[in-house]
Amino acid sequence: MRLSLKTKFTLATSVLVFLVVATVSGLYIARLTKQTLRQTAANADFVANQILGQANTAVSEANARGDVAPANPADLRTYLQQAFDKSSTLTSLIGSDLGHDPSIGDIEITDQNGNVISSNPASLVDQTIPARPNIHSLANAGFFQQLRQILGPPQTYEVSLPFGLPPTTFSGAIRVGLSMVFIRGEIMPNLISAGYWALGAVLISTLLAFIVTSFSLAPIQRISNQLDRISAGQFDAAEPVARPDDELGVVSTKIAGIGKQLRDVREIFSTLRENLDQVMSGLEDGLLLFNAEGRAVLVSPSIRNFLGDSPDELRGKKVSEIFPPAHPIHSAIELAGDEIQPAENKETLLHARHGTLRVGVSAQPIVEQGVRMGTLVTLRDLESLERIGNQLLVSERLAALGRVTAGVAHEVKNPLNSMRLWLEVLKGNMPADPEPQEAVKMLDSEIDRLDRAVKTFLSFTKPVELKLEETDLRELLDDVVVTARPSIAKAGLELRANFPLECPPVLVDRQLIHQAVLNLLLNACDFTPPGGRISVDLRRNGEFAEISVEDTGKGIAPEDQKRIFQLFFTTRQGGTGVGLANTFRFIQLHNGQIEFRSQVGRGTMFRIELPLARLVEVPAERPRTYQPLVKEQE
Repeated sequence: MRLSLKTKFTLATSVLVFLVVATVSGLYIARLTKQTLRQTAANADFVANQILGQANTAVSEANARGDVAPANPADLRTYLQQAFDKSSTLTSLIGSDLGHDPSIGDIEITDQNGNVISSNPASLVDQTIPARPNIHSLANAGFFQQLRQILGPPQTYEVSLPFGLPPTTFSGAIRVGLSMVFIRGEIMPNLISAGYWALGAVLISTLLAFIVTSFSLAPIQRISNQLDRISAGQFDAAEPVARPDDELGVVSTKIAGIGKQLRDVREIFSTLRENLDQVMSGLEDGLLLFNAEGRAVLVSPSIRNFLGDSPDELRGKKVSEIFPPAHPIHSAIELAGDEIQPAENKETLLHARHGTLRVGVSAQPIVEQGVRMGTLVTLRDLESLERIGNQLLVSERLAALGRVTAGVAHEVKNPLNSMRLWLEVLKGNMPADPEPQEAVKMLDSEIDRLDRAVKTFLSFTKPVELKLEETDLRELLDDVVVTARPSIAKAGLELRANFPLECPPVLVDRQLIHQAVLNLLLNACDFTPPGGRISVDLRRNGEFAEISVEDTGKGIAPEDQKRIFQLFFTTRQGGTGVGLANTFRFIQLHNGQIEFRSQVGRGTMFRIELPLARLVEVPAERPRTYQPLVKEQE
């Protein structure tokens, strides 16, 4: 919990007063406790010495009466017990001492085995009393030990004086038992009183500290509000809020000046940040800028495609945390602790979200006036670069082919029309002989085939007029799936379509994108054996909507992968080689991208990216899965 400065000052004052009062009270209680225990021990010593003297007097009186102490220990014990019982002075002394001092719980005269010969209370006679802690050891102990014994479970201490009977071998003791309950009763009132004084002092000091700090820190609160306005961007309103003739007023004036400077800096920084964000968002390469300490201070959005983590997760981390020893890039940049060595286009493999990537790694030190300020690490998708190069090559070839074929087709079409007219005239003038009729029929068929080829050329090279409209790709893909459903069922394949509940619209020509995706589905259907699976997925990828069509078919041979988008290239018997070329062309017309990856024997995945019509937040996806389409048994 965050505490204000006023609260901190108040608490600090209260704690300081509490410590002082607690220390003084503790010293007072410690001294009082030690005095009480020592006084109790001294009283017990006095009582024990009195009883010892009177016990000796009782033995002397027994000898004067002619009672001789026997040598037998058992008879000697009986002799002493009778001597003590006959001494009224000893009995009254024990009773008076026990009643005079409430801390004395019992008084005994015992033999060397702890057996009671005489005692008050009398019920303890002939009983054995074990040794108890000496009150002098507690009186000389530390304060905390004394307090623990006083406030702990009730315990009995004692004072013991040795008692002998020469010339016999008898040895006993005068034992005075002291109850800790009564000692506690003497100390506790003072302890409670000290606690009340400490509590009162703390409450009064807290109140006074609160009042004083409220007046003292009022200018600081106004300065805090001034800083809040500056942090909110109200730089022009950040005028001094305290009197200029004291320290806080000087601080307020300087803050107002800083606010005006920040206004200018923010305008410059905002412009730079907008430019930087635009540049970074358009980069396919992953950029990581590390400072001199090896911490990431700038991370491009595309880094997620390489490392799987968002820029916010990586920003502020050490380079050794981002690239641990087991990470492939760790060795590529020759990482030693948090120091990056220069590297240029080192190739390595990364396990990314879409499989294994071939990545080029570069590390460029940033040096200013001979001092290394940081390092820029660049990650580049080498396969993506190759695909882009191939797409550019295909685009150039298609453009060149379009220019050539447009002219050729136009020049060929007019002679074809003339040939067809003269062929019709020839048919009418030909005899009914079968052989000439068969030759004319063959010429007619070849002219039709040539005419279809010319029309295909003209259709492919003809400029397409796009009818753009905001389109919900989920509805469009539903239509595509419905259209392709009979072909997929006939092929005995399973279809899985996963679409989100919501997706931002795209600005496309519905008919062209419908045809582009349908071409991919039908191609997957033709090259996937029965029992296989075709998956259609839709998701948002940054500023693009991503459509993927994946199959578990035969895959595309490596030597054919660079040619699949070329017009008239096909590996299917009876194919025209126009479908994928049109798909590639339609996607390019929408400023989109189409990529694919394929492995022979495992299948192919085509991925289409179309720019969103507008940027909106998308909730979490919930897949919608179609039931498998299985070919019906005949």
